[in-house]
Amino acid sequence: MALRIEDYALIGDCRTAALVGRDGSIDWLCWPRFDSAACLAALLGTSEHGRWLIAPRRSPLAVSRRYRSGTLVLETEFQTETGSAVVVDFMPPADGAHLVRIVIGRSGRVDFRTEFVVRFNYGSIVPWVNRLDDGTINAIAGPERLVLRTAAALHGEDLKTLGEFTVAAGESIPFVLSYGLSFQSPPPAIDPLDALKQTEAFWREWSDRCPDVGPWTQEVKRSLITLKALTYAPTGGIVAAATTSLPERLGGVRNWDYRYCWLRDATFTLQVFMHLGYYDEARAWRDWILRTIAGSPDQVQIMYGVGGERWLPELIVPWLPGYESSSPVRIGNAASQQLQIDVFGEVIDAMAQARKAGLDITERGRALRPLVMDYLAKAWREPDEGIWEVRGGPQHFVHSKVMAWVAFDRAAGGFAAEGLHEEAQRWGALAGDVHAEVCARGFDREINSFVQAYGSKRLDASLLLLPLVGFVPATDPRMQGTLRAIEDRLLIDGEFVLRYETDDADDGLPAGEGAFLACSFWLVDNYILQGRYVEARQLFDRLLSRCNDVGLLSEEFDPSTGRMLGNFPQAYSHVGLISCALNLSRQMGPAEERAEAPDPRVTTAPAGSS
Repeated sequence: MALRIEDYALIGDCRTAALVGRDGSIDWLCWPRFDSAACLAALLGTSEHGRWLIAPRRSPLAVSRRYRSGTLVLETEFQTETGSAVVVDFMPPADGAHLVRIVIGRSGRVDFRTEFVVRFNYGSIVPWVNRLDDGTINAIAGPERLVLRTAAALHGEDLKTLGEFTVAAGESIPFVLSYGLSFQSPPPAIDPLDALKQTEAFWREWSDRCPDVGPWTQEVKRSLITLKALTYAPTGGIVAAATTSLPERLGGVRNWDYRYCWLRDATFTLQVFMHLGYYDEARAWRDWILRTIAGSPDQVQIMYGVGGERWLPELIVPWLPGYESSSPVRIGNAASQQLQIDVFGEVIDAMAQARKAGLDITERGRALRPLVMDYLAKAWREPDEGIWEVRGGPQHFVHSKVMAWVAFDRAAGGFAAEGLHEEAQRWGALAGDVHAEVCARGFDREINSFVQAYGSKRLDASLLLLPLVGFVPATDPRMQGTLRAIEDRLLIDGEFVLRYETDDADDGLPAGEGAFLACSFWLVDNYILQGRYVEARQLFDRLLSRCNDVGLLSEEFDPSTGRMLGNFPQAYSHVGLISCALNLSRQMGPAEERAEAPDPRVTTAPAGSS
């Protein structure tokens, strides 16, 4: 059985990623891209579905691990009765596709074993394995090839590659696994020690640019490195997570593929990059968005592949039992075909925030804006599946309407700044119409709160975004009432905010899930905007304590068991962490800046009006 989610760490090369367990087993690896079929898939099954273990032969007395400072180079140290040794794991972010593991003796002598089980196509295909003339282990199935190079003695047994070796203090034994195509020559060998130096230099040079963020600088830097690791370097797209089908409830069916790029993540991600001075990454993400959504606005999707692919059919992998028997295991995501109106607001707001930070609007962006706006002028009145991608039928979700308001509001400000006052007035007037409707139909006076959808009395954590996008001030009595209602009905143990009340939620899925961590970070931001700094700091510190031992966060957390849930590591959780740290440490952080009116010359239903 796979380890707890929090017992994994991430390594990657800005094209794909692997999960390394505390036990020395790599249980998840997709090559050559994040969304490629896994060749090591034990995370969602058993060791027979593919893994690569390097660990002491006898159970260690203690295990500790850390990333080398400012890098994505992982060190796992094993203390045994006879000595101690470290396994160093990394993937060089350079040409080629390699995963390097170096076993280094620290003291005494430690006996190790390795078990290398390759199973292509998500654990279903046993490859043909042989040795090349130089002793390289060569595994081939269909178009794919893995080669393993090491000086350690290895042998085949029961469709596995096994080995035992001993490392003494000061000795090192490297292993290099490389991916290639079976109809081409084997991938060339690399020098593992030289690759280690270059990989460390790459990450340190990149992360050293992170400015001071008060007492949270190290946590912010680790989250930044994680976001960079989840970026597909050739295009600039950022995947939501490195995994698929890690459950939102153990044994449940809320298991989704997150190895894609969501437009919804656009604005917050752009903001944290720009606030920290990473303009190249911000520009690459913005350009990915503009390229990807190019075409007819009525065909804009909520998510895309890392290269901008649109066809993401959702399939079930029947031979994988799922993480802790949480089935089905899904590949692809049918939500890519849903109508989620809020993503249009995210795209327009991302362009506005980029321009505010000095990234001039591109010719492509200038051409796309009126097309998107004209489409949204009609579409905003339609029901949709909303931010949580429910599968129980479309509704008039309040958050979706608010994000339509964001699009019209930001467009009005942008046109005004360009001197196009007639266009500015047109979109400003429409923003006013949306604002008035939401306040009339999306606010329930009986419970003194905005609600999840028109006519509903259910609450939704996405309502915490209303002041963050500037729809109403955090100090507005209606927002204060909403915050109190959320604290009363969605907040668990004063720390974890549920997305919505899943019991009898009519979302097309069985009830029950963990707490979505990004929602708790939104609550921190609301406390800051309301001037409740002590509560904000206390909650933020509690959330930071939920990071695992190497600083990573998953999508969700189970308050009842204290375990991480959902896909891992989750970009949105780390974006939330960075944003809160910036909001707490700076006079104007992302929350205040995003909520700020785009241009004072434009009136678009002032925040707080009804």
